[in-house]
Amino acid sequence: MHSGELIASFSEFAREKNIDRPTMIKVLEDVFRTMIRKKFGSDHNFDVIINADSGDLEMWRTREIVDDNSEDIWDTDKIMLSEAQKIQPDFEIGEEVADEVKLEDFGRRVVQTARQTLIQKIKDLEKEMLYLKYKDLVGELIIVEVYQILGKEFVCLDSESNELVLPKTEQIPKDRPRKGSSIKAVVHKVEMNNGTPRITLSRTSPVFLERLFEQEIPEILDGLISVRKIVREPGERAKVAVESYDDRIDPVGACVGMKGSRIHTIVRELENENIDVIQWTDNLNLLISRALSPAKISNIQVDNERKRVAVYLKPDQVSLAIGKGGMNIKLAGKLVGMELDVFRDIEGEEDEEDVDLSEFSDEIEDWVLDEFRKIGLDTAKSVLAISKEDIARRTELEEETIEEVMEVLRREFE
Repeated sequence: MHSGELIASFSEFAREKNIDRPTMIKVLEDVFRTMIRKKFGSDHNFDVIINADSGDLEMWRTREIVDDNSEDIWDTDKIMLSEAQKIQPDFEIGEEVADEVKLEDFGRRVVQTARQTLIQKIKDLEKEMLYLKYKDLVGELIIVEVYQILGKEFVCLDSESNELVLPKTEQIPKDRPRKGSSIKAVVHKVEMNNGTPRITLSRTSPVFLERLFEQEIPEILDGLISVRKIVREPGERAKVAVESYDDRIDPVGACVGMKGSRIHTIVRELENENIDVIQWTDNLNLLISRALSPAKISNIQVDNERKRVAVYLKPDQVSLAIGKGGMNIKLAGKLVGMELDVFRDIEGEEDEEDVDLSEFSDEIEDWVLDEFRKIGLDTAKSVLAISKEDIARRTELEEETIEEVMEVLRREFE
């Protein structure tokens, strides 16, 4: 294979991979200089001239002429007078000789190796370019095509047919795309594994929800409304705190849209995830009150040192504040950055159908009942309204103990 064929085939391959001309020339020169170093020991006195368009390659070696008996005759940049005069009879000591080195001088095997090296370098370069491209896109919303559905992840393709992955852990539980369908996601993480980039997407990240808000609500994209904080239980519920920089704009109304037109588009994309849009405020008590909506709070006591808040509500508001499976209070706590403990405000009406935990002291040990009271659960119904996993997270109790307590409380209402 002569130089024209080698460079032409490489140039075509590089163009297919969208490698720019300066980079392509540099890769070619690096490979040819590697060949020179292997054959001659050094490349410092060689000039490599490449024309990628015509496929021309010239390699020139420049050496200084020294006397045949000189100690320098073995240096790579020196040539004996007798050898130089074979090239041109009138050469003299001290002059420089420039002679061309042909690609064929390296041998067929070396040339074939060079071709394979060139292709491998372009593949490595392509991987590096892909890594750098997506490294700058972390947190950005993209649309991809589902290429393959595996047990632990979806393999997706971008517009340039690069493979990206959407792991099970980053999927909304209700996600059921078909092969070939388009889905939205954010670039979550970009890593290099053994020289190969792995680009991970996410649909569960709060950033994904923030990008959807930016896409659907022009006021956010224009900077008139800011998304201050997002907390999510993917596929179930989310709370989004927004703030307006223009007093004339209602941030919550702008995000929800006329008859919910804007928020419904986002809800559908999130597989019917319920979204509570809350107006941000620096007033902690007011923020807690808004975060626990639709429950109406009677009183709030904040313990800044322990990062805990005691929230007092009327008995009929407790279940609203806690929410299904404790979801509402858990997300509200994450939104305000504090642990929220709910207490029944018994001044006024009593829930005749509910039973105080103290009534079960003959069946449940007092220290166990105290653990429930510490997190604001002082009646049977308030305990049953929360999942045992959430209670285990907020107390020192084992799930097995919690289940036993719940069974005792359930029997009371049967």
